[in-house]
This record gives sequence, C-alpha cells and structure tokens, in this order.
Amino acid sequence: MTLMSEGRIGEWQQAHPGWERDGGTLTRSVECSSFPAAIELVRRVADVAEERDHHPDIDIRWRTLRFALSTHSEGGITEKDTALAETIDQLVTESE
Repeated sequence: MTLMSEGRIGEWQQAHPGWERDGGTLTRSVECSSFPAAIELVRRVADVAEERDHHPDIDIRWRTLRFALSTHSEGGITEKDTALAETIDQLVTESE
C-alpha cells in the first residue's frame, strides 16, 4: 500500500465533506442519539475493522465519537483509510 498523493486526498475530501485532515490522518466526529447508540456504532465499525485488519483510533465522549484513520505502517493516508472512512459513513447513515 502506498501513500495517496496530496491531490488525490483533496479530491477525496471534497467528495466526503464530513472528513477533515490532520496531517497524515483523516478524522471525523459523529454525534449519536445516545451512549448505547454510540457504543453500537463502535461495535459495528470494530467488526469491519477486524475483518479488514485495519483499525481506526476511536475516541468516545458520551454520545460523540471521533474516528481517526491513518496507515501507520506507511506513515500517512492510503486507500485503506479512505475505504474504511467510506464504510464508516455508511454505518453512520444506517445508525441514524
């Protein structure tokens, strides 16, 4: 897996406005309807992450989740990160 170019990351972000860039990491915050709903979303993301062997950093603050994606072995953002981000978007939509 290779790092995505700056241009490609910018194009991807334009198509996925919920995601921000923090250096070599993509981040998104999501507010769920309740703490149990937030934990259920984390569980669903964890299932996908385990299946793909690509795990996001997840910060849980009551109903607010912050996902951070980076391919640490490559030192930045790869297509593994954008693919998982798109799946997280789908799971968030399904949980609403």
